Amino acid sequence: MSTYLLQAKGVTKIYPDGTVALKNVDFELNHGEIHGLLGENGAGKTTLTKIIYGIIRPTRGEIFVEGKNVSFRRPKDALKSGIGMVQQHFALVGSFTAFENIVLGTGVNPRGKDARLTREEIMKICEKTGLKVPLDEKVENLSLGTRQRVEILKMLYRNVKVLILDEPTSSLTPNETDELFSTLISLKEQGRSVIFITHKLKEVMQVCDRITVLRKGAVSGKINAKDSTPNMLAKMMVGRDVELVLTRRESEPGEEILKVENLVVHDNMGREAVRGVSFSLRRGEILGIAGVEGNGQTELAEALSGIRKVSSGKILLNKIDISGLTPREIRKVGAALIPEDRTKTGLILDMNLEENILLGKHRDREFLAGSFTISWTKVRNFVRKLVERFSIVAPSTLTSVRSLSGGNQQKVVVSRELSSEPTFVLACQPTRGLDVSSTEYMRNLILEMRSKGKAILLISADLDEVLQLSDRVAVMFEGRIMDIIPSKNVTRERIGLLMGGVSS
Repeated sequence: MSTYLLQAKGVTKIYPDGTVALKNVDFELNHGEIHGLLGENGAGKTTLTKIIYGIIRPTRGEIFVEGKNVSFRRPKDALKSGIGMVQQHFALVGSFTAFENIVLGTGVNPRGKDARLTREEIMKICEKTGLKVPLDEKVENLSLGTRQRVEILKMLYRNVKVLILDEPTSSLTPNETDELFSTLISLKEQGRSVIFITHKLKEVMQVCDRITVLRKGAVSGKINAKDSTPNMLAKMMVGRDVELVLTRRESEPGEEILKVENLVVHDNMGREAVRGVSFSLRRGEILGIAGVEGNGQTELAEALSGIRKVSSGKILLNKIDISGLTPREIRKVGAALIPEDRTKTGLILDMNLEENILLGKHRDREFLAGSFTISWTKVRNFVRKLVERFSIVAPSTLTSVRSLSGGNQQKVVVSRELSSEPTFVLACQPTRGLDVSSTEYMRNLILEMRSKGKAILLISADLDEVLQLSDRVAVMFEGRIMDIIPSKNVTRERIGLLMGGVSS
């Protein structure tokens, strides 16, 4: 009989269109183990875990739980076998309390006669694991870290032996991440096992016992975490050496390019999302804005981009007040705007490279054959130069951007924005959803822009990215800037407290 708690043998997944997502993957999970699952985007991590959890069916291969061959048709079957999954995007009902969400779907009436005993049972789980959750608070009022704890409690209340976590730290503060890791270690000590999916090499080494790396749908390596290094893992993921630690020379900032004065911006519900924010940015400088998502960063970026109305205050770009200008007018003043969601606001996916790179430039004389006629020959020549300059991998300039990888889609956006030689670059979540090699490229590009004298405002939920690239770090909490700190004075502990609303 197998000694493994969970085992996958020869798992293969081929989709109807011929895409091979997994090729003969073997995966083993021990009792009382935290097992890291690494790989680039499209490597097969999510496909493998969705097969294990019963969301999708394998083309061939077998799954064993404690030596027993199982076949799951839906997540409910996996739960019965003790396997639970917390996906990256939480499946919670915002208007329900934490307690109501935890028992949802179990048959327990949260206001019935069994509610008291169920509550006591959940509180015992909280005490045993260190998970702190206000059970009577509506989920919509909870922080992202607390919502994640609710999701984990949902699984633990169902007595899972295997907990799958998909990118669990993507929206957590450093302090919340530490609390999560403490919980995972507690679960391990109780004999439960965790599959930990992440793209953060430092984290997988910090909390995991063993690591399995996938590349192009196949296992490229298995290793004990204590025997690994970040560079070793990165090479397993991409098949080549990756520059993980970038060299950032001391900056010599020049003239002031951007000045924001007492900026107030409202969100879609009419609430103040940006509350009296002020800062300045100079040529050849990167100002990074850190903070848990949902603290006004998106609204700030939209106001700077001209797609959200400024309620009060001023935004001066190259000494011109752009507070009421359109995105096109702001670009003309010298801005490049890299949006946080390339697929929703940066690209039109069903258009090709030429059409996407032309967006916003279609009235420029250099691309016109007459007063109103676009010269596609001129556009094609322009796009080909950008494809070469930014190393965009695509079959042709007429390829739909929907078919490109996330990294190449982001390169299309960046190539379009930087082609106008801006003085100011607003880079929002520039590496979100990108794999290790694409992240390396994008971060090097940001440092290259800095060396060329661009003034760069970097808004990122990835704290490591902010700390690695920024000359100064501003921390946002509930719409306000808590502090702006020179990089040489920054510590993760100080940033973590500020991100949680604690002034230093």
